[in-house]
Amino acid sequence: MATPVAIVAYLGLFAGAAVAFLFINLVVGKLVRPVLPNQEKLEVYECGEPTIGSSFVQFDLRFYVVALLFIIFDVEVAFFFPWATVFGKATQLSSPNMPVLAADADPGATNPNALSPQAAERLRELGVNSPEISAVGVRGATTANAPAPAIDRTAVQETARKIAKTSLWDIGVFFAVLMVGFAYVWRRGDLDWVRSTRNHAGEVVERAPITLEKVEPRGRPIGSILTA
Repeated sequence: MATPVAIVAYLGLFAGAAVAFLFINLVVGKLVRPVLPNQEKLEVYECGEPTIGSSFVQFDLRFYVVALLFIIFDVEVAFFFPWATVFGKATQLSSPNMPVLAADADPGATNPNALSPQAAERLRELGVNSPEISAVGVRGATTANAPAPAIDRTAVQETARKIAKTSLWDIGVFFAVLMVGFAYVWRRGDLDWVRSTRNHAGEVVERAPITLEKVEPRGRPIGSILTA
C-alpha cells in the first residue's frame, strides 16, 4: 500500500511534469513560430463570432446551448473514476493470483487459514463485512486467546465477483441513461450549430406582397432626372 509520502511524491511528480510540458511547449512555440502580424490576426476573436459593432451585444444563443450540453456530458465522466476503483479492486480480489489466505502470502504464517493482509485491506476498502467470510478475519482482529478463524477462500472470491458484476451492471445502466440523453438532444437538433430546414422544404410560407412606391426627389420632378 502506498504511504502518504509516496502519494504526495506522485502528485508532485505529476504536477511538475505537467508544468514542465506546458512551459517547454510555450518556449518552443515562441522560438519556432513565424511572426507575421496583420490586421486580421490582431482582431478580437470571440468564440468564432465575427466582431461586428459594439461588444455589448448578445451573440447566437446556440453557442450557450452547445456549451451547456458539453459541460453536462463532460462532467458525467468524473463518475467513472470511483466505479473504476471499486471494479478494479473487486476484480483483483477475485483473481486466482491474489493471496487470499495468510498461507498464500507467507507459508510460515502462524494462522495459515486466516485472511492475508492484502485481501483484508481490499475487503476493508470495499466495505465488505460478510458473516460467511468472517468479520473477525476481515478486520484482522486477533488475540492470543482468540486466534483468527478459518477463512473460506471460495466465499471471499465469490463475494468479490458479485461486487465486480454489480458495479459492471451499475456503470452499464448509467452509461445507457447517458447515451439516451445524448441521443435525445441530438435528435432534437440541439447539437446543430445551424439548424437544418430540410424537414420544412414542402411547407408553403405565405408572405404579404411587396409594394414599391415611387418617390420623387425634392425640388425636381422625376422626369427631369431621367432626361438629364
